[in-house]
Amino acid sequence: MKTKFWLCKRDSVYYLFDAETGHRTSLRTTDQNEAKRILHAKNEISGKPALGLALAKAYLSGLDPALVQRTWHQVFDDFCARGQPQTQAFRKRKLRHRAYDLIGEKKLVETTAADFLTVLESSGVMGQAILRCVHNLALGLGWLPWPVLPPKLWPVQHFKPKRGITQDGQRRIVAAEQKRERRSYYELLWEIGASQTDAVLLKAENINWQSRTLAYRRKKTGTLACITIGPRLETILRTLPIKRPLFPKLSATTEGARTAEFWRRCRLLKIKGVSLHSFRYAWAERAKSAGYPERFAQEALGHNSKAVHRAYARNAEVILPSLESFEKGAHEQKIVPFPSTHNPNKHSVTARAI
Repeated sequence: MKTKFWLCKRDSVYYLFDAETGHRTSLRTTDQNEAKRILHAKNEISGKPALGLALAKAYLSGLDPALVQRTWHQVFDDFCARGQPQTQAFRKRKLRHRAYDLIGEKKLVETTAADFLTVLESSGVMGQAILRCVHNLALGLGWLPWPVLPPKLWPVQHFKPKRGITQDGQRRIVAAEQKRERRSYYELLWEIGASQTDAVLLKAENINWQSRTLAYRRKKTGTLACITIGPRLETILRTLPIKRPLFPKLSATTEGARTAEFWRRCRLLKIKGVSLHSFRYAWAERAKSAGYPERFAQEALGHNSKAVHRAYARNAEVILPSLESFEKGAHEQKIVPFPSTHNPNKHSVTARAI
């Protein structure tokens, strides 16, 4: 049988030469004995994929006996056990999709790119995101010795466009709502930008009238959000109960029921493309348009990541002040100039107003 691979050496590093393609691959070693062992293994399994997998399992079992027996169901279980209870429930719900049954009982070391591509074709956009997280978790834990799909081969995810509720849409929704508690609920979401679950679970204890703040911890992340109570927010809070949950009836319903009711309201008003979560997008967009400092907006919404917060506010329309107004402010000494990085003797006029 013709030998497929040969050893070659460049400087002090050994390379594997493919006699069929003429390509050279670095073995990343300067040890001759180690290079010969790799060469022997490559030639031995050439044209025999089953033998190669058997040898790989033999080596991997010496490192971790459970490595060659672990299935994707075990990775799914570990993935669903991480995060807050709300996150765990969401992950379990998504992993019930029948597409994941195609690899659930398959061993990690026997999974091929074709297996993943089959799952990706039938799992949808969110299913693709979940599978990628599961794949990265297995790699991070060392349960998967090599990537099933390299990063460049994962399909590009195209999410549906998301937007915030407009001020006109908010007014129409509130005006059409007959139930007082639900109407106050929508008004509160508009003012504080909380998630529907965080807002409905608010209690009187979350309000501190002495410091005029509304503080709560996000159920999803545990992050503290603390907002100063302004005149509009105070008007809403004064109409709510003072010794029990702020929304006693709504807090007894499920997230799905609240979402369905809001969707029916929007359908009657012919408002499309929004959900209860759109109140968060609207708050972030309004904050950006008004020039609210990003770090303040991030804290108010309980976002741990700047990237996440910017994704919420990306549709905001921002009207920038003219350069002329800044030049005039600098001339009138209403703007503190910063030293130029190019010439320390000159000063830049791109500075903040006093």
